[in-house]
Amino acid sequence: MNPYVLAILLSSLGLGTTLTFASSHWLLAWMGLEINTLAIIPLMAQHHHPRAVEATTKYFLTQATAAAMIMFASTTNAWITGEWDMNNMSSPIASTMIITALALKIGLAPMHFWMPEVLQGLDLLTGLILSTWQKLAPFALIIQMAQAVDPMLLTALGTMSTLVGGWGGLNQTQLRKILAYSSIAHMGWMIIILQYAPQLTLVALGMYIFMTSAAFLTLKTSSATKINTLTMIWSKAPTLTATTALVLLSLGGLPPLTGFMPKWLILQELAKQNLPITATIMALAALLSLYFYLRLCYAMTLTISPNTTNSTTPWRTQTTQSSLPLTLSTTIALGLLPMTPAILMLAT
Repeated sequence: MNPYVLAILLSSLGLGTTLTFASSHWLLAWMGLEINTLAIIPLMAQHHHPRAVEATTKYFLTQATAAAMIMFASTTNAWITGEWDMNNMSSPIASTMIITALALKIGLAPMHFWMPEVLQGLDLLTGLILSTWQKLAPFALIIQMAQAVDPMLLTALGTMSTLVGGWGGLNQTQLRKILAYSSIAHMGWMIIILQYAPQLTLVALGMYIFMTSAAFLTLKTSSATKINTLTMIWSKAPTLTATTALVLLSLGGLPPLTGFMPKWLILQELAKQNLPITATIMALAALLSLYFYLRLCYAMTLTISPNTTNSTTPWRTQTTQSSLPLTLSTTIALGLLPMTPAILMLAT
């Protein structure tokens, strides 16, 4: 892609998200979301592969549906209350419709079906943008509206997402689909705690972005898209294999890695709010996710690939990308747990 075009598209992505962050008016927020969607579509379709085009079409249709629902709900709210302000969501129908549309935008269960299919059709860097940056603007709106939404609806969305994210990833062999289900499960953790401690939602979102970035950049460096490919990485890049296994365990939420922090704080807060059953369901759903991360770790570190190749083994992975983003995100994804008190202080 032409670097000038790429610069325009990336700056439009930034502009759309910033507009949504800064807005208190539904029309402006909707406009930010639309700019965001339209800016990522050329990035998704840039390879002209039939699968990429199909993924782009699916993504466009789901995002356009969600945007139309937001527009309809905010118009309904303005019709009932007489103003477009986000803080004045007194109509329960409008607020339920908007939260449903935003759930569709970020891929919360049961509106998650587009997410694995779309991510599977994209290259890893565009998939990274879709899994991290594209979540920010809808999340800003969800956090602003959380108090106007029925708590039972948020709890149902959260628990269903963690369960679906855990179950869905068990049977997958494609790494991008596994990361899509991992994304759905993490979104569930963020939504479940939103009504009780919004600052923990932000902490969980931040940690998720760093861990997912580390996972995607690692796969990009080693050009891996299937579990079979992972079995051959250890001979090419042993250090990368070791850190990748740790990043995956961090995504699963094992101490003493960074990923344990949001899960620990969220379960602690749920217990404080006298919700032991919800906390138990969330903890058990996390075990489902952990199983498929362990499967990847097992494939990478404990198996030798059965493939016999007649060509010379490429002992070094060929890559042209800068290793700094990978190093930075991996370090943050592995070593931030001791900083928990400081992060909590900053978040509150």
